[in-house]
Amino acid sequence: MTKRILILEPYYGGSHKQFLTGVQHCVEAEYVLFSLPARKWKMRMQFSAIWFVQQIKVLPEADQQFDVVLCSTFVDVAVLRALLCNLPHWNAKAVVKTYFHENQFAYPSQKKDISMRQFVSINYTTALASDSCAFNSYYNLDSFVGGVQKIAKFATDMKGLESAEEIRGKSIVLSPGMDYSFIDALPPVPKTSGPPVIVWNHRWEHDKGPEDFFEALYLLKKKNIAFRLIVLGESYPNMPVCFEEARKQLKNEILHFGYAESRKEYVEWLSLGDIVVSTAKHEFFGISVLEAIRAGCYPLLPDSLSYPELYPKEYLYPVGKLLRSLELLLRSPPCITSEKRKELTERFSWQQLQNEYKHWLFSVA
Repeated sequence: MTKRILILEPYYGGSHKQFLTGVQHCVEAEYVLFSLPARKWKMRMQFSAIWFVQQIKVLPEADQQFDVVLCSTFVDVAVLRALLCNLPHWNAKAVVKTYFHENQFAYPSQKKDISMRQFVSINYTTALASDSCAFNSYYNLDSFVGGVQKIAKFATDMKGLESAEEIRGKSIVLSPGMDYSFIDALPPVPKTSGPPVIVWNHRWEHDKGPEDFFEALYLLKKKNIAFRLIVLGESYPNMPVCFEEARKQLKNEILHFGYAESRKEYVEWLSLGDIVVSTAKHEFFGISVLEAIRAGCYPLLPDSLSYPELYPKEYLYPVGKLLRSLELLLRSPPCITSEKRKELTERFSWQQLQNEYKHWLFSVA
C-alpha cells in the first residue's frame, strides 16, 4: 500500500526546494505539499505551524490520513503537533520527521540580538517534538547537540533540561541528495586562455565571508599575481557593501559578477572556472561547492565547519591562510580530472542516497 507523506515547507525556495523535488522524485509515495515562499524566515518559524494546520483543517476528512509528516527546520513542530491534536479527523499515528538543513545554535549573527533566543528555542523544541530528525552533516548535528547542552547549563534552576542525548539518539546524518543532471548534460565549455579563473558562488550575505574573499584578492592583485574572477550567487537588498567595492577594484579581472538568470547560464559560468573558493563562516553542507566541482572547478575550502567531513585534506586551507593557499594554486594552476570530480561528488547524488531516504522516511520512530 502506497504511503502518504505530507510535506510542510515554510521556506520553499533555493536548496530547500531542490531537496524536496529530489525526495519526491526518488522516494515513491503519495505526496501532499503545503508551502510558503522563501522569505521572512523569522516570521515563518513563528507562525507557519498555525497556517499549516489551517490548510490541513479544510482538507476532506479522508485526505487528512497521512503516514508521515516531513517538516523542515523552519516549522515549529511542537506547536504543529499541539494544534493537530484538535483536528477530529487527523491521524494521530502519523510519524513526524524533521530535516535540519541548518540550525540557529551555530548561526553567526552580525550583532548581538537577544531576540534570536526564541528561534534557538523553536529549533530545540522542534527536535524534541519530532519522532525522528535528520541532519545534513555531522557538523550540523554536533553543533545542535552542543547548543542544547549549553542551554541546560544556563538554566541552572530548571533541572531536567539535559535532553541532548535524547535528541542525538533519534537523529541521523543524511546528506541532501544532489541532482547533477543539469551539469552533466551541458556540452563541455572550452576554457579560454589566460590566467586561472577563480569562482565564488555563494549567497551574498555576511555569513559566507565575502569580505575575507575580496580582501585576499586585493592582496593578490597588489602582488601582481594574475587571475580572473567569476562571482555568482543570489544577492539581497541588505547585501554587504564589499560587493560594490569589489566590482570597482577588480573590474579588470571580472568575467562575470552577479546572479545567473538561468541554470544553463549558471553552469556555463561554473564550467569556465578553475578554482572554486569558500570563505564561509557558517556552512552546514555546501551545495554550491559540489555544483562547482562537478562542473570542473578545483575546490579550496576552509578546514572547518562541515568541510573536513566532506572533503580530503588536500582541498582544505587552515583558518586564516586563504591568501597563501590561493597564491600557491594560482602560481601552479591545478587540474581536476573528470574521474576526480565524480569521486568527490557522486556519493552525494540522489542515486546513491535514495535507499537511505526510503529507510528514514518509512522506518518506525
